[in-house]
Amino acid sequence: MQIDRRRWLTALSMALGGGLLSGAAPLHAAAPPRGAGSSRARLSLNENPFGPAPGVRAALEREMSELCRYTTEAGYDALVTAIARKERIDAAQVILGEILEPLGTHLAQRGGAGGEFIYSDPGYTALIDAAVAVGARAVPVPLSAALGNDLGALEARIGPQTRALYLVNPHNPTGTVSDPEELRRFARDAARRTLVIVDEAYLEFADRFESRTLADLVRAGDNVIVFRTFAKIYGLAGLEIGYGLVPKPLAAVLKGQGLTNPHLFNRLAVAAAAASLEDPAYIDRVRQAVAAERHDWEKLFRSLGRRSTPSAANFVFFETGLAHEEFASRLAREGIEIGREFKPYDRWARISIGLPEENSLARAAVRDVLSGA
Repeated sequence: MQIDRRRWLTALSMALGGGLLSGAAPLHAAAPPRGAGSSRARLSLNENPFGPAPGVRAALEREMSELCRYTTEAGYDALVTAIARKERIDAAQVILGEILEPLGTHLAQRGGAGGEFIYSDPGYTALIDAAVAVGARAVPVPLSAALGNDLGALEARIGPQTRALYLVNPHNPTGTVSDPEELRRFARDAARRTLVIVDEAYLEFADRFESRTLADLVRAGDNVIVFRTFAKIYGLAGLEIGYGLVPKPLAAVLKGQGLTNPHLFNRLAVAAAAASLEDPAYIDRVRQAVAAERHDWEKLFRSLGRRSTPSAANFVFFETGLAHEEFASRLAREGIEIGREFKPYDRWARISIGLPEENSLARAAVRDVLSGA
């Protein structure tokens, strides 16, 4: 099925609350996955299909003639300074990069084998997997009845061998977001006993971001790390780059290991990330567009009588009643690719928010499959 451009523009305009007609710079669609037909909707990797802010393209074009050069200290420092300004934190506490895996390796090796890493299960486990690969022990904690981080159960598992407690907020794959004050109390208490790492990769899709982020705990000197990425709401999955807000003592250790060498970083990724931070209004429009699409998914689940989580991220998670392999295969026959299986929720599915037209195709297919299930 060809995507009708007029229908797509109409749906996108509605999702933006008329932003296209009011003179605001429009969101723009990312290209379809290479090798895929125009009817294919890749809704599996929680990407931002609207792409990065318009100024990113100009920033990349400026860098193209310098691709024979490594990233400069000036370019690296400019991005760190911009992040520090955004987060209202000392630049010395900003560690640039997708730091979860090297952080897991470092923490597991510090103090020798046998360290424990606590996390919510199922969940995103890059940090945990890196730690286990060098001798650490994973300590999975089941989700709460509401399919969120079970803060009480997580804290109860902290022991003398715990190296870190890792949680994702909003959680992946469920999209549930913890109550900000409850989470803040939990993190303060837990940080007195172990390092708390909070992955906020999806938090900027949620409402009330400023009250939900735990960056203030890092600023206050608590034993807390906050991780963010430009791969999600900023639309830079193809130039993957993130950063951590890190307590000063640990930041100094990581810098001593060479993690802040500018030559380690992709020159285009650094330029794109810096340009992204210059256009917060664009990020607001992406957030609004994604929220509108989530709302339409929620209406579908209610109409079908299917359980779903109150997702605050750029994906939805819902009960299908079918084995995941069967459900995913039936959608794949319609050209729709969805997220992997997350045991023990093997009769639930995660679907990323795509473009409005892609979401319409996916909702129609889900309705057909579940109505006949």
